[in-house]
Amino acid sequence: MSMQQQGKLVVLAAGGTGGHMFPARALAEELLQRGCRVALVTDKRGGGFGESLPQVETHFISATAILGGGLVHKARGALNLALGYLQARRLLRRLKPSVAVGFGGYASVPTILAASAVGSRVVLHEQNQVVGRANRLLARRADAIASSFPQLSGLEGRASERVVLTGNPVRADIAEVGEQGYRLPREGAPFDLLVTGGSQGARVFNELIPAAVAQLPQALRERLEVVQQVRGDETNDVATHYKESGVRCTLQGFFQDMPERLAAAHLVVCRAGASTVTELAAAGRPAIYVPYPFAADDHQTGNAKAMAEAGGGWLMPQPDLRAEHLAEKLNSLMEDPGLLEEAALHAREAAVTGAAARLADLVCEQQRDEKRGEAA
Repeated sequence: MSMQQQGKLVVLAAGGTGGHMFPARALAEELLQRGCRVALVTDKRGGGFGESLPQVETHFISATAILGGGLVHKARGALNLALGYLQARRLLRRLKPSVAVGFGGYASVPTILAASAVGSRVVLHEQNQVVGRANRLLARRADAIASSFPQLSGLEGRASERVVLTGNPVRADIAEVGEQGYRLPREGAPFDLLVTGGSQGARVFNELIPAAVAQLPQALRERLEVVQQVRGDETNDVATHYKESGVRCTLQGFFQDMPERLAAAHLVVCRAGASTVTELAAAGRPAIYVPYPFAADDHQTGNAKAMAEAGGGWLMPQPDLRAEHLAEKLNSLMEDPGLLEEAALHAREAAVTGAAARLADLVCEQQRDEKRGEAA
């Protein structure tokens, strides 16, 4: 079927990290199955969906972050965003999308502003519990705001009235882990601890986790099997620390088999990015969340608090965290696996299933209420 023969066009605005691009890709796949045309507008950093979705037209515009750096950096960023807006407006006048969906990040700003200006419906998708700066800026122009959490923080005015809970899409192989259920660690049997810092890694874990493990009683250390993501050149040092503690470990810079690792894990120690929190909820795995303390608007703490309040894990802020504190928590959880089983259940209950379909439903609802004409 040719692009001209298909249904109305939906433009997706995303770029930068996988946290923005993955939900955009999941929505694109769902909309294509429903007969919609889909186009992606991104910056060069976003890169597009690759060859696996050739039906999606990809267009590149200028976009640069304006936060951080000096005046020259901010001025260059503002100029690039202005150029990106002009490029996007010219593009959308030609494409005439029925709906534009923004996934946050500075790369989405020019396209969503342009979509509002040319009279398209606007949907925003927020992956975090704390609304990001780009989506806060765009919120008053949105006809609907898709949320990954039951409660959002950071919206002002009447924007909260347009929030719809859709969830954040996760990979099918991660969702299957949750469907298999949680495997309670048996007394005396190996205990699998998964440590991951997300897509960017977490160097602090290289020292913190081995130091905490070393303080556990010998009987617990003999049971422990650590699977840890280690970035940089510290793999040998981390391995040495575990060997000195008599703890078995598997260390890699990145895990290609994360679904299998999650399925085996009895407990996870991790950051609290949107994708990480969403995947752990879908997988139904208990976690100790150590949010990255320098994340924009401290959004990782918001994500971790939401999961902790739901009973699906424990929040341990990095600035106050010491190895002895983490050792005490690990000790208590290994000694009382019922706490882990309960947290696994609550984590799974907090998951919003079918997120891609829910988001596509919201987009299709906006198509039926399509705007007319171009704004002044």
